[in-house]
Amino acid sequence: MLSVFFQGLVLGAALILPLGPQNAFVMNQGVKRQYHLMTATLCTLSDVVLICAGIFGGSALLNQSPLLLMVITWAGVAFLLWYGWGALRTAFRGSVELASGGAIKQGRGRIIATVLAVTWLNPHVYLDTFVVLGSLGSQLPSQSARHWFAFGTVSASALWFFGLAMLAAWLSPLLHTARAQRVINLLVGAIMWFIAFQLARQGIASF
Repeated sequence: MLSVFFQGLVLGAALILPLGPQNAFVMNQGVKRQYHLMTATLCTLSDVVLICAGIFGGSALLNQSPLLLMVITWAGVAFLLWYGWGALRTAFRGSVELASGGAIKQGRGRIIATVLAVTWLNPHVYLDTFVVLGSLGSQLPSQSARHWFAFGTVSASALWFFGLAMLAAWLSPLLHTARAQRVINLLVGAIMWFIAFQLARQGIASF
């Protein structure tokens, strides 16, 4: 079953490594050293739920409900545009706050809500976990093989999110300058808007 585990690990890594709203937010929180391990934990737990749901039957639900996917798509577009605008506005502001106190004012609850939004309002997450992983995992010949496949993909998610959060926190002294913060906010805002426009184009095409 190790071969099935590594198959899930490699496929999970291939799906999660490309830059997306989750990765951008985890990286940003790591640079700020603000609840970055909590952020990584929530992203990993969300992936555990989505991956297991996809492999053990959720893919059929999504395929039978195009309306649900459309609602998620446009809710995700709205959220990503709003969050990206906030990051870009911060980047183009005359002065960038370096103190962590301004970020901490957001509160743990707001950060949790944002993590859940960038995860659960991103249709690409459902396509990756429900459609791709779900269709591949559900075709495995035994329940045991499906468990090992799910364990491999979940392991890839945990290794990536915690590695990204800790690496960003480790590099924080180098990145915690006004210029670096401006570049990071530009990067985060550009990623959010790029994905939002991609989702909007897909949503329009599906009409």
